[in-house]
Amino acid sequence: MTGKFRTDLACEQRESLGAGELAGVRAAAYTERGCEIESVEILDERGAEALCKPIGKYLTLSTQTLTRREPESFENCAAELAALLRSLLPRPGELTLVAGLGNAVMTPDAVGPLAAEYVLATRHLKSAMPEDFAGLAPVCVARPGVLGSTGIESAELLNSLCERVKPAQVIALDALAAASLSRLCSTVQLTDAGIVPGSGVGNNRAALTRATLGLPVLAIGVPTVVDLAMFSDDEGAKGMFVTPRDIDDSVRSLSKLLGYAVNLALHEGLSIADIDLLKG
Repeated sequence: MTGKFRTDLACEQRESLGAGELAGVRAAAYTERGCEIESVEILDERGAEALCKPIGKYLTLSTQTLTRREPESFENCAAELAALLRSLLPRPGELTLVAGLGNAVMTPDAVGPLAAEYVLATRHLKSAMPEDFAGLAPVCVARPGVLGSTGIESAELLNSLCERVKPAQVIALDALAAASLSRLCSTVQLTDAGIVPGSGVGNNRAALTRATLGLPVLAIGVPTVVDLAMFSDDEGAKGMFVTPRDIDDSVRSLSKLLGYAVNLALHEGLSIADIDLLKG
C-alpha cells in the first residue's frame, strides 16, 4: 500500500519511501534498446517489510515508445522484455508452464488470457516429433479462468497441473494495478517472487509462489487500472478503480507484446518473424 492507495509495482512502492537509501533494498535505473528499465531488488526481510513485497527481483520496463508508436518500438520492447525474462529464468530450456491469469471477458483483467494466446505451445510437438522441433523448448499453456466462473482457485488448478505435467518452472501473466497515471498501460513488471495475495486486478487471488507450487514462479504483469482513491477523498472511491478510455487497444497491444516476449525468451534463436509465421 502506498499511502491511501494501492500499487502492485515495486518501483512505485520504492518511490513512495523517498529517494534515499533503504535498508534491505537495492535499486537502479538504466536504458537498453531505447527502453527505460527500473530494477528493485528486495534483499532481506527489512526490505520486504518496507516495501510490503516478498524478497526477490522486480524489473520494470517502460513501454512508452510502444505507446507513442515509434519505429521498431514493438521489436525493441519485445527483445528487451525477453532479455529481462531470460535473466530471471532459473531453468532455461526445460519444460515451462505459462499461465494466463485473469478474466478474458473483462477487458482490464484480460491481459493474461490474451497474452497466453500468443504463446507457442510446444510440449506435445516435441513429444511426438522430437527431431523436427529440436530447436524449440518444451512449453505448455494454461488459462485457468477466474474463481467466479469456475468455482476453483487458479492456484488450485495450477497446482494440479504441476503435479501432472511436472514443469521445471511457471511463468504467470497477469493484469496489475498502478498508483501513477504515467505507468498505466505503459509498463511491464517482471519478478521472480511469483504472485502473492493482493496482486492483480482480481486481488483476492491465492498465492502463486515457489512455496505454494513447489517450483520457481516468475510473474509478468501490466498495470491496467489505477486506484480511484488517488484522485478523491470521497469514501465512495475506496475499492474503485479507473481504466483508460482506449483500454481495448492497449490490452490487445500489450498482450501481444507479453506473448511474443515469452516466446523469444524461451526459444533461443526464434525471431519475431518466426513467431508471426507460427501464430499466423
